[in-house]
Amino acid sequence: MGLQSGGRGSAPRRATRVGPRSSGGLCGTVAVAVFTAVAAVYTHTLPPSVPGGDSGELITAAHELGVAHPPGYPLFTLVAKLAITLFPFGSIAYRVNLLCGLFGAVAASFLFFTVFRLSGSYAGGILAAGVFSFSRLTWQWSIAAEVFSLNNLFVGLLMALTVHFEEAATAKERSKIAKIGAFCCGLSLCNQHTIVLYVLCIIPWILLRLLKEKELSLGSLVKLSLYFSAGLLPYIYLPVSSYLSQARWTWGDQTTLLGFLTHFLREEYGTFNLAKSEIGSSMSKILLSQVTNMRTELSFNIQALAVWANICLVRKDRQNPSLVWLFTGMFCIYSLFFAWRANLDISKPLFMGVVERFWMQSNAVVAVLAGVGLAALVSESGRLLNTKGLQCLEWLSAALFVIYQIYSNYSICDQKTNYVIDKFAKNLLASMPPDAIILLRGDLPGNSLRYMHYCEGLRPDISLVDQEMMTYEWYLPKMAKHLPGVNFPGNRWNPVEGILPSGMVTFNLYHFLETNKQKETFVCIGIHEGDPTWKKSYSLWPWGSCDKLVSSEIVFNPEEWIKLTRNIYNWTEEYGRFDPSSWESVANEEMWQARMKTPFFIFNLAETANTPTNVKAQLYTHAHDLYKEIVYLQKEHPANWHKNYAIACERMLHLRDRGTDPELLLSETIRHLRLYTQKVQSDPQLADISVALKHLRKELQSLRNMKNV
Repeated sequence: MGLQSGGRGSAPRRATRVGPRSSGGLCGTVAVAVFTAVAAVYTHTLPPSVPGGDSGELITAAHELGVAHPPGYPLFTLVAKLAITLFPFGSIAYRVNLLCGLFGAVAASFLFFTVFRLSGSYAGGILAAGVFSFSRLTWQWSIAAEVFSLNNLFVGLLMALTVHFEEAATAKERSKIAKIGAFCCGLSLCNQHTIVLYVLCIIPWILLRLLKEKELSLGSLVKLSLYFSAGLLPYIYLPVSSYLSQARWTWGDQTTLLGFLTHFLREEYGTFNLAKSEIGSSMSKILLSQVTNMRTELSFNIQALAVWANICLVRKDRQNPSLVWLFTGMFCIYSLFFAWRANLDISKPLFMGVVERFWMQSNAVVAVLAGVGLAALVSESGRLLNTKGLQCLEWLSAALFVIYQIYSNYSICDQKTNYVIDKFAKNLLASMPPDAIILLRGDLPGNSLRYMHYCEGLRPDISLVDQEMMTYEWYLPKMAKHLPGVNFPGNRWNPVEGILPSGMVTFNLYHFLETNKQKETFVCIGIHEGDPTWKKSYSLWPWGSCDKLVSSEIVFNPEEWIKLTRNIYNWTEEYGRFDPSSWESVANEEMWQARMKTPFFIFNLAETANTPTNVKAQLYTHAHDLYKEIVYLQKEHPANWHKNYAIACERMLHLRDRGTDPELLLSETIRHLRLYTQKVQSDPQLADISVALKHLRKELQSLRNMKNV
């Protein structure tokens, strides 16, 4: 049950593999059982509609047969389209979620196979598959329409093929596995590029083994290169889709070599970077966070077993390269490289959520090493105690680890009633007037609204235009024909209008709005800061989470606008119930803050210096009444509401309106400023607020003394 040799020398070392090889039939049966169990749990907890993040865009690209964001993910797109077509049940998003759950289950069976072939231990294999698959991180991203579960599948597959290659007894068998492995290496790069670091470790190791066996020649190297290239064939889909230009949503123009390489190399994001123009946390901080996260996801005991797998090799003084050391090297190289290039600030919960997804690739290796370590620990303990009765303890340990993972993470990962992003997108679309133009900005509104609009067919009268994409040369030449209700006064959005050397005509936002005056235009969420030209003739009025671009000639009527926006959304989610790093939390925050936007806007109008006194009083009163209404509507709400309501109460004090109670307004100001300081400890103005509170308390006491006199 212990570690098996990575060498190929003497007969005794080959004999140690007889156990696993002779158990091939049972191994296959258990691998199928692992797949079935993981698939059953994943299927039971699948989200029924579109998740957050990139899921909406990936599903839309598959549904429309367009191209997803760089590097394009052609393999995922094509297989997801197949799932959308073949699965006869559920929403389009559910079908792709189901596909990803099945990918995750296959990944689990490959991890089991890898550990069993390395150690001969069924319990070790089940430990690796179960601990990895039911960790919160893996589970969460294996049931969402994302590329990570397919990447996990390839990680497991490449490790399984590497072990199978090491087991091969004949040159013919090794040649066959090497060719399959070369093809799978190429195919894996058609999904997520981070796996290239594993590929760059495995390929030299395989070639060295072939060279050592004197089975590597120029001809065989050419054949392996051809098989690897064949794996990359799905990338042909990108220029084909771009050339046909039938998709209502796509990214980039891959009809030229430059356009293809720009997309393939992720130049619009920054090659080898996670994001464009972001300053990330330090390498040491990311590495420390990875180790801490791994301990949370897999447990310290699993980390210790992975280390033990390597210690056992040192103690046995192996002369030949070991697969365990290969996998450990893969883990170390990947972790160091990713920490170096992950240019996101992980102190922000949402960015931490983005970064941690890429740690699954290293967690899979650690889970395999832990499975091998468990088998080695039992074998070594049995040798020292001179007993063979520890197998029951091995099985018990594996079962307890897996059961604990399921028990700990089930409630968090059970998404079968999660409609948060679905309701977010539907609320935004339902709030729009007929034939509106929505200028999208950001992943949350952009991807969720695109999914609902193009895949579910909601609000076909509305036109979705992406603000960021309009700045790219390829966007309007490819997408304008799919937006017949929108008039574009040029080929590319740029604050500086003119004709580029390429012949493209640029236009600014002011010109765009003037050209589309016949339609109501909204921005969701926020407007591109690089083009302020709209400000000379337009204003932004709050419209829930979005804003409406309104001509400056139109006079703002607060009563009418309050009536329009008061019940713009039907949102029932409790505030603060989601993990801060989740997209559900972002959507929930947006919908809650939407209730505050109208009073905030009205209050800011009252603060304008040139507003007449009587209008100021009217606006302050409206803002105060709206703030009071939303603050007392729910017990839990965003902390900034306390501060805003307190300031509104303070402004009402200065109006000296005969219908107001100064003592009540002062009490409300003090109470809600105090509540704000208790909930928000990071506000840089906290010291000033404390000073203001002391002054207000003195004023309140003075007022009460005067009333008593």
